[in-house]
Amino acid sequence: MLYYLFEYLDKTMDVPGTGVFQYITFRSALAIIMSLLLSTIYGKRVIGFLRRQQIGETVRELGLEGQTQKAGTPTMGGIIIIFSTLIPVFLLAKLNNIYIILLIVSMLWMGLIGFLDDYIKVFKKDKQGLKGIFKVIGQIGLGVIVGATLYFHPGVTVRKESQPTKIVVNSVQNTINPISLEEKSTATTIPFFKNNEFDYAELLAWMGDGYENWAWVIFIPIVIFIITAVSNGANLTDGIDGLAAGTSAISVIALGVFTFVSGNIIFSNYLNIMFIPNSGEMTVFIAAFVGALVGFLWYNSYPAAVFMGDTGSLTIGGVIAVLAIAVRKEMLIPVICGIFLAENLSVVLQVAYFKYTKKKYGEGRRIFLMSPLHHHYQKKGYHESKIVTRFWIVGILLAIVSIVTLKLR
Repeated sequence: MLYYLFEYLDKTMDVPGTGVFQYITFRSALAIIMSLLLSTIYGKRVIGFLRRQQIGETVRELGLEGQTQKAGTPTMGGIIIIFSTLIPVFLLAKLNNIYIILLIVSMLWMGLIGFLDDYIKVFKKDKQGLKGIFKVIGQIGLGVIVGATLYFHPGVTVRKESQPTKIVVNSVQNTINPISLEEKSTATTIPFFKNNEFDYAELLAWMGDGYENWAWVIFIPIVIFIITAVSNGANLTDGIDGLAAGTSAISVIALGVFTFVSGNIIFSNYLNIMFIPNSGEMTVFIAAFVGALVGFLWYNSYPAAVFMGDTGSLTIGGVIAVLAIAVRKEMLIPVICGIFLAENLSVVLQVAYFKYTKKKYGEGRRIFLMSPLHHHYQKKGYHESKIVTRFWIVGILLAIVSIVTLKLR
């Protein structure tokens, strides 16, 4: 909203200084500061409200050290992340941008699913929360919305690397104006490869002429799978103080780099990567999201004064997935979200191996002392602060590797 106000003041009244709001970098800097202040200042009030309403975490007995002390800690803290992100976005972003609309819808959609889950756990005293089938239906619903929008909306276009880059230089104004070569496409990026673009439509080439018109049959299910996997991975990662929020902030920062360069004609041309028109605006959302996550860490770091609950974890995972898909970097998710992947795999492997050995030997055996992975290290006697810090370090290394793929091909 402030963006449109200052745009009006700049164009109609020529008020000095208002033109700075046209720059994504300025609005992003403002967004991260605003969200950080909102989450730290008003986060305390939200925590106080949750405590007064006795919205506390019910801790299951898992035999972990320090577990019982966490019982009663306020949960549903994901609300802090959501409002600290959305308020700066509504004030500073271009609200008619299709990517911003999609991210807002994704955050509210997943936030609602997580809220219902937490509500059932806290107020209905049902430790299982929202039934798994309803969570999956919600994730599929968001996947359909995101996939269909990215595929069918005319505002979602790309300029492929293989196309000739034409730039017109206006010598009078000394500005650079790109000639539009945009097109609808389901192309994505394959990391670590030189000719690194792949079009999902190619999977249907066996259908013959006109197969491109059916690319949505492949694209939308892939989007559904990614959103479901990443949101569940974030949910599993939220097991000890500061782990999910910290690793998510690192992943989002890495995606912010991709978003900024992919949405900028100069940088995308220099790096020889896919130019995605209008996607740079997502940088403002990402900046607000990072500020909210870091501000939330103020209260969620050990010993946590609040837990994000499914309200936060499902929202974080869903938004990260949508960001990666929108900027055509979904194939980098195993690297960018390597912590989520490890947590997911630890559970899958543990359950599969237990069932296999029980069927074969009559007695279930385990690969890990406990899953998800962070509980394995807790069982080994590591303090949770040390586990979180080391997971953050691994997350930073993975983020650096993912950013390096911009040149390492």
